[in-house]
Order: sequence, then C-alpha cells, then structure tokens
Amino acid sequence: MNSLNRFRIKCGMTIFLYFIFHFLFLNPVQAYNPDLPNNKFGIHFALPNMDDLPKTKELINSNGGDWGYITLVMQENDRDKNKWQEVFDRMREFHLIPIIRLATIPQGAQWRRPMVDDADTWVDFLDSLHWVIKNRYVILFNEPNHGNEWGGSVDADDYAQVALEFSKKLKEKNPDFFIMLAGLDSSAPSSNPNYEDEEVFLRKILNSEFSILNFVDGLASHSYPNPGFSGSAYDTGRRSIRGYEWELNLLRQLGVKDLPVFITETGWQRGDENIIADNFKTAFSTVWLPDSRVVAVTPFVFDYQGEPFLNFSWKKYQSADFYPQYYSVQFLPKVRGIPEQIEKGEISFDFPGELVTQSSYRFNVKLKNLGQAVWDKDFGYQLSIVGEDTKYLEYFSSDLKRVIPFEEAEVDFYIKTSDLLGKGRVKIILSKYGGSVVDGGTWNFETFPLPNLNFNASLFPKFNSAGEDFELQIFNDREEIVLKKKGIKVTDGKGVITEVQNVALGRKYRIVLLKPYYLPRQVLLTFQKGTNELKFERMLPLDFNPDGKLDIQDIGRLFTQPERFTLLFP
Repeated sequence: MNSLNRFRIKCGMTIFLYFIFHFLFLNPVQAYNPDLPNNKFGIHFALPNMDDLPKTKELINSNGGDWGYITLVMQENDRDKNKWQEVFDRMREFHLIPIIRLATIPQGAQWRRPMVDDADTWVDFLDSLHWVIKNRYVILFNEPNHGNEWGGSVDADDYAQVALEFSKKLKEKNPDFFIMLAGLDSSAPSSNPNYEDEEVFLRKILNSEFSILNFVDGLASHSYPNPGFSGSAYDTGRRSIRGYEWELNLLRQLGVKDLPVFITETGWQRGDENIIADNFKTAFSTVWLPDSRVVAVTPFVFDYQGEPFLNFSWKKYQSADFYPQYYSVQFLPKVRGIPEQIEKGEISFDFPGELVTQSSYRFNVKLKNLGQAVWDKDFGYQLSIVGEDTKYLEYFSSDLKRVIPFEEAEVDFYIKTSDLLGKGRVKIILSKYGGSVVDGGTWNFETFPLPNLNFNASLFPKFNSAGEDFELQIFNDREEIVLKKKGIKVTDGKGVITEVQNVALGRKYRIVLLKPYYLPRQVLLTFQKGTNELKFERMLPLDFNPDGKLDIQDIGRLFTQPERFTLLFP
C-alpha cells in the first residue's frame, strides 16, 4: 500500500472517530433537573460513620428541609459492599443524598496515584451498589494539582487520561453516573512537581486530545475563604467562597458551558466561633442559596478528631456537642427537596370482577419494592384507583409504612360500591403525592343489583321448624365476616334474606346459620345474580350453654335449666 493510500485511510479514520466522539460525547444528556425542588444544604464526611447520620439529618434536613447532601470519601481498600450498602440504605431512610469522592490509599505522606487499569474494579464496585437516588454522584479523586494527592508529583495529562477512562467506563456501565472531576485547590501556586496553579492545570486538561470535560456532568468546587481559610464571607474571586464563579468563568472562556456546581469543600478554620457561625449564615443566605447554579454545599468537615483537620471539625473535640456553626446552619430555612428516584415495583391483586351495589369489601394487595425509594405514607405514597369509572366506587387503603427496596408488603384495600349499575375499568397504582409511580394494571369490574338468599332450615326433632331468632353469618375466603343478620324469621322451615350486601358474585362464601341452644350449621355457597338457594342440615338442640359447640358443659347446663328439655321433644 503506498503512502498516499495510507494517508487517505488515516484521514478517513480520524474523521470517522471525530464524528463518533462528537455525537456520543459532546451532546450529553441533562443529568441534573433544576426544575425539581432541591435542598442545597449538606456536609462533608471524612469517613462514613453510621452513628453520625442522625445528627447529620438534624443539621441539613431541619427547618423545612429534606434530602440534603453528604460528600463521602470511598477508599480503594474500603470497597466492602455490605458496609457501603448499609450506609446507602441508612441514608435512603434518612433522606440524605450521597456524593462519593473516590480515593486510593495513603503511601507515607502522599496518596497512591490511580492508574487507568484501576477503572474496571472501581466501576464494577460502584455499579454493584443500590444507589439512593437516580443520579449517582461520583467525584474522580481529590485536588490532583497537589503532588501529594497524585503519587508525589502533579501530572495534568496523566490525570486527564485516568479521569477519561473512569468517566467513559462509568457512563458505559450506567448513564445515571453523574461525573465530576476532582475539586482543585484554587490557591495552589505553580511550583512543580509539588503544586500547579488551577488555571494552568485546567488548561492542560482541556488541551488534551479528547477533553475529559466533555464527559463531565457537574463541577466539584473547593471554594474556601482564603487566605488561611479565614477570609470574609463577602469576599469575591478565585480564593473566596465564590471561587466557583471564577471557575465557571474560566471554563466558559475555554469553551465549556456552565455546569451545575457542587461545592464539596468549603469552610473556615477554628477562630472566633460566633464569627464563623455568622460567616456560614451569610454565605448560605446571600451567596450559595440565591445562586441557581449551585446544587449542593457540603462544608468540610462534620467530625474530625485529630490532625490535620481538627480545626475544621464541626463537632467539638472529644465531645458529643457541636460548634455554633452547626446550630446556625441548622436553624436556616430550607427546602423540601424532591430528587428523582427510580420507582419500580410490582403490585399484585385478585379483585373479583362482579360486585354488588351498596356494599363494602376488604381486599388484599401485595406490593414488592424494586426501586430506590422507601414507600411510606409520610413520604406521600399510597395505593390509588384511577380512571374514568371511579364513580362506581369509593376506596381507601391501610397506610404504607417503611416498605424498603426489595421488601414485600401486604396492604388492606377497602372498596365501597355506590348504587350505580354498570361496567367499570380502572387502574390500581402506587402514587406519590398524587402522581403515579408504579402501575399495577387494569381492573375490569361490573356492579349488579343486590342478590337475594332463600334457605331451608329444620330443627330436630320438631315437626314444624319455625322461629324469629335465627341468625345468619357470611364469611369470605379470608374467614372475615362480611354480613351478619339477626332476628331472621323462619316459617315452615323456610327463611329469606333480601338484598344481601358485601358479597362478590362468583366467589365462594361460608354461610353459617345459628339459633339459640342449637348447634350451628354451615354451607358453602357461590353467590350468583338474582336469587340464591341453599339448604342447611338439621339443627340439633344440644348447645345448652350456648357456645356454639357440644361439650360436657352443655350437659351440666341442661340439668340446671330443666326447661330446656322441651327442645328435645317434637
């Protein structure tokens, strides 16, 4: 093959790869929905600690808030699925959203440099977890413009290659992974190999062959109040709590559109505690909350009981109490966030197709939660009937309580029919705040007039079976009594009950006939439209106590009440 042909093939492949890359990666799907209510408040954990979650919830979901954020550091030597799934499940119940920042392992005074080959193991582990919400927030390591965070020396090109490999494989595994590059130290000088200026570092990343930023969904920002982590809450610029604004402007100059901002590290070091508390109040109220570009703010750090970050801890040293900033932020008004969760599940029911009017029913509905949310009445979940034919009936169900993912539950479902006759078609759904989240399928039904019941009864050893003290009880297949009629009149062994309520046509019921001092009799009957006929076996006058059964006590009662002997004669 001559050099010209090789050149043409090479050019063709380059153009082909360019278009593949362009259409696959330069048009990312909107991964963050700004239209959903969002609680921006959060906090940063150095290590996952289950015991800290209740107090964290009280901090960031207080005063009207719900679904705040926690940034969690996940080290490669801590990839324990059971442990992390338990953390996620507890956060799910507490309505806390995880932001996972990846980390390698310490090697002396520095962190091991991650490699491209590490991606598969990380991706498989992260994908094995059942995440709390649809967006799987992942930050690719920490401040790589510090040499000690990247194996001892800054290397922007190497970081870009590693981040690109991780991003691509995460997105290939599941597009719900929401990728953020590592937050950078905006105050770092340009002093290789130990440090690199953030702007220089970002420009090098953008100048790589295929920019990693085309795979990124959000901006992780370390907007600290510098210098010395002690700057004013009113300062502006790259070294202030508004550092993310400078980062967005820089990225915009470099051709990158505005990204949703996650301030995953910020905060003041120890000083005048009341001033620090006021600083946080000012920062949230006047800077972060009003800025629609900011999605979450997770100040560093909730609890750190030693060096080098003891002076940033919100929790007091060797104490269960917190510094004033905890209470200052806790009392700030918050928003009830409603993050998107994957709703998936199964609804199983076996409702009869033929009901009767003016009747009440109790049915059983089985639920299986296969999604991410916890189904609970307190979170707006309930079983509902929807459709144009709801005029035929009223309904309500027992409350849903803490149906966690992969758990099954049974719910009592009550239906009351109106006096309307006709066919209906409705759907049984699981709803959340009135909106359908799981479709249980269609229920076709028809309402009919109330049926009648004629029965034959005879009293041993009477020649003429009669009385006005008969009682009829009807039990469904769950052995629940659905109808009780007392004072039924029987003449010449015949009794009638008109307009029998609460029965489903085509379903089998147990019918029990009672009369004082006689043993009860029962018959199974499948109700049909119109008039239903049944015959009971002869009733025996042997229940003298009366308790519905024959035992030694009946004999004793007979001798104490000799007038009952008349029951034994015709």
